Amino acid sequence: MPELGRVCVRDPGSVLPAGFWAAVAVWVEKPQVLNKRLCGSCVQQGREEETAAVRGLLAELSCPGGDEEVLARIRDCEQRGTGAAILRSIIPKSGPSTEPGTELLIRDVSSNIVTFVPLEEPSRGHFQVRKNNIHQIRLAHVEDDEWALSLHTVHADGWESDGVIYPKISWMKNELLSRLAKWSTEDKRSDFKSTLSLIAVDKYSKRYQSLKEKYRDMVKVWPEVTDPEKFVYEDVAIATYLLVLWEEERSEKQLTEKQSFVDLGCGNGLLVHILSNEGHPGRGIDVRKRKIWDMYGPETVLEESAITPSDNYLFPDTDWIIGNHSDELTPWLPVIAARSSYSCRFFVLPCCFFSFNGKYNRKSSKKTQYREYLDFVTQVGVHCGFIVEEDCLRIPSTKRVCLIGKTRSYPPAEEPQADARRSQYMSSLSADSVTHAAAPGTCEDISDSVHDAITSHSTNHCLKAEPANWISGFRPRDKVEQVRNCASLPRDLIDKVVLQVAQLLLEEKDNRSTNGAEQAWNNGRSLPLREVAEVLDKETLQRLKSECGGLQTLLRNNHQVFQVMNSMVSIRDWRQDTQTTSDKHRTEAKRKLSAGALKTRLCWFYINHPNGCPRAAIRCPYAHGAEELRPSSLPKKHRP
Repeated sequence: MPELGRVCVRDPGSVLPAGFWAAVAVWVEKPQVLNKRLCGSCVQQGREEETAAVRGLLAELSCPGGDEEVLARIRDCEQRGTGAAILRSIIPKSGPSTEPGTELLIRDVSSNIVTFVPLEEPSRGHFQVRKNNIHQIRLAHVEDDEWALSLHTVHADGWESDGVIYPKISWMKNELLSRLAKWSTEDKRSDFKSTLSLIAVDKYSKRYQSLKEKYRDMVKVWPEVTDPEKFVYEDVAIATYLLVLWEEERSEKQLTEKQSFVDLGCGNGLLVHILSNEGHPGRGIDVRKRKIWDMYGPETVLEESAITPSDNYLFPDTDWIIGNHSDELTPWLPVIAARSSYSCRFFVLPCCFFSFNGKYNRKSSKKTQYREYLDFVTQVGVHCGFIVEEDCLRIPSTKRVCLIGKTRSYPPAEEPQADARRSQYMSSLSADSVTHAAAPGTCEDISDSVHDAITSHSTNHCLKAEPANWISGFRPRDKVEQVRNCASLPRDLIDKVVLQVAQLLLEEKDNRSTNGAEQAWNNGRSLPLREVAEVLDKETLQRLKSECGGLQTLLRNNHQVFQVMNSMVSIRDWRQDTQTTSDKHRTEAKRKLSAGALKTRLCWFYINHPNGCPRAAIRCPYAHGAEELRPSSLPKKHRP
């Protein structure tokens, strides 16, 4: 095969060639990491259809016009046993009507070569080979610690690209090879599972596209202060995962009725709305009603209630207990599910770190706090008698690992003994966490009666005695959520602090030379937040501190004026931002405005900076003077 591209890489850590195969595994199993037009892949190994595919491939390539080099390599791998055949389906993201593609991969470990053979849909019992798209990726040792990755194809001139399943040759040379080279010398092992490892990716892809289109209009009418683009599509993705998971569960258990659910700490209720619309009977419970609840209609059952872990909040007729970012209830989800009924299952997506009665305190520095907390909730599920599985969702969030308890580790007859073990475990954890700091939705301390309250539940639960709380002093989060992001501060105080900090950074210099000629625009200096705080009076600092984040939060909120990075603050230089093309978060600086556009806010730099605004009025999204403001933005006495 002719070589089309080559990338050299140094290996001072001596991780090659093993690192090469680790990188290939990422591309094979998670192609969506690099090709954003793909949803993923389904890899099948060691199955009968692969043998049939290999035989069909051998027959196909043995025909006139077949590639003798590929044919010889496959036969050589089979005879020597140095390779393995893998059949994978490549799943596109573009839409529910797009069919997956199929590839046969032959890994020749001894020669460090992987061959990709694209296959058409089966015809007359065997696959047809797309000969023009057969290609190889090879690793070769050059000298010392230098290696080279190269791309080879059978028919480069006849390569058939659709831009999705079959990328362009230029993309494979420039993007794929470079990324594989980078991955080959990195440790790509992760503490987390691959995304969507417990469900069929192809089913997820089709269902997600369908639901995304179905609930797209929710973004337009979203009444909450949260970002609709994030929260709507995140809940669509979570709903998709659950729907596919439950569909596969029904198939496995040969069930006909759709599973019921209760979402504890349901928040905006959109997840409940979607699952209910898709035919699953259920309800959501949250301590605080949201504005959007009234938009869903009576079919979506949402309840405003404070949830306290006790016999009052058991759901014996419910199939699944859901906790989506359920905060202080998160570690209680497996307990509630376990005590509701033997058949009750749970799905929890942990976010904030809570223990049974307070903030979760780290116990090890060898793991990240997130990893340690996931292990803690998993341990709770295990002690509750569940076989806990872990998966990683595809949602726009840094906290996207879910924990699932579908089956129990003990038979139904052992339920009394299992519940006694749960009580003993929770009692020991609660006693250890007496000194945990108090937090919203938690108790400040725990009395000696906790042990009796918890351990007595086993008897109460089995004998159907009067309801009892499982923990003394548990307090749900407040019904009224406090806004503590500096947004509620008086406008005059905010303006005063912004001007004071800006003057400190600019040093109030007149940026002109002695002859009056204008110098370069003054972008001031960069100072640590600690030094900036020293110039503010104690009363102002105290008011900022009470707003959860203090000075740093206020400066970040005033994105137009300041840039805060690594505890350093500086004047934002919009001259540099307008030249930046890769920063997606700076679209404001790249937006071109028409000459007649009317704006809603005055430009801080135009009014306050000694050199004015560094941008021309047509390129600035803020008004250079009252005449550019929309009438509704002007004080009433100045409106026409």
